[in-house]
Amino acid sequence: MNKPLVGALIAAALISAGCASLSRKAQESNPAPCPNILVLNDASRIIEFDGEQTAENIAYTGEITNVSMACRYLDGDPIDAGISVEMAFGKGPKGAAGEKTFTYFVAVTRKDLEVIAKKEFSVSAEFGEKRVIVLKKEDISKIHITRSSDEVSGANFEIIVGFALTPEQVIFNRSGKSLKFPQL
Repeated sequence: MNKPLVGALIAAALISAGCASLSRKAQESNPAPCPNILVLNDASRIIEFDGEQTAENIAYTGEITNVSMACRYLDGDPIDAGISVEMAFGKGPKGAAGEKTFTYFVAVTRKDLEVIAKKEFSVSAEFGEKRVIVLKKEDISKIHITRSSDEVSGANFEIIVGFALTPEQVIFNRSGKSLKFPQL
């Protein structure tokens, strides 16, 4: 076997070993899982009507289409998380304004228990004459979750996202009604 080939193989093995040790180090630096992130089913969509609850009377709609999260914590430090919320907004037949502001919330809970913190955020959708659907992605990079000790992992918490709704909107969402737009 020629010497340059042997040298290249040894270098490749060392680089692979170095990458493996870096991977293990990265795993060790975040020793446990991130909190679960989920969209609250009852608050995953918003429909604003102007009149009866029919497709012809829809003013505006919104739907949370995707959420994702990354987190980091080490030893007894708090969990630092960042989330991305993807939403789709629509302007219906009764929508008058060119711009509509929607409110959504992000809550941190102890898993299946009480809310630890909750904050509301606003997002604006600008509609045009021909632009009746708007896609938005909101990034929230500063979510800190204090842990009582380094024994408490992210699996003990949840991050919940949803729209801020009126009681009538919650009842509509819970009813399971789905409105279909008439075929044009």
